[in-house]
Amino acid sequence: MTLLCLLLSLSLAADKRPPPPSPKKGNTLKEVIKDSSSASTADRDGGTDQVINGIDLSKLPFTTDSIKQVVLSYQPRVQGCHEEAMAGSKPIGGLVKVAFTITPEGFVKSAKVDKRGSTIKDEHLHDCLVSVVSAMNFPKPPDGKDHPIEFPFNLKPVE
Repeated sequence: MTLLCLLLSLSLAADKRPPPPSPKKGNTLKEVIKDSSSASTADRDGGTDQVINGIDLSKLPFTTDSIKQVVLSYQPRVQGCHEEAMAGSKPIGGLVKVAFTITPEGFVKSAKVDKRGSTIKDEHLHDCLVSVVSAMNFPKPPDGKDHPIEFPFNLKPVE
């Protein structure tokens, strides 16, 4: 079976749902990364809870829409990365394309920023987004195979 390659757009400003709570003011990059990585540790260490950020993964099919839904549920953490990158500097906006693989268990492995496909070149922002994506859990693919994903984060500065 050919590899599933998804190209989805995330626009932090275009989401029609009510905005999620903003990350705490004063969070450092290390705190954002720690918060995002600690959320998945229990799940990966044998936890049976399939509810992540209010989404019951056991009830979602493995589709483009469900992958987008999961990524959007991590929007506060992505926003925290973006805000941390902009702290003390001019607004940063553009595209950061993250490539990763969803394992048969629904975990993420080998997340990295596609630097050629990204317009934002901030390494700290890249590291933070990779940490957030690495902490994500997805519905299990029904074919039991790894699925490579490319997800472009379209980050817009808010003044």
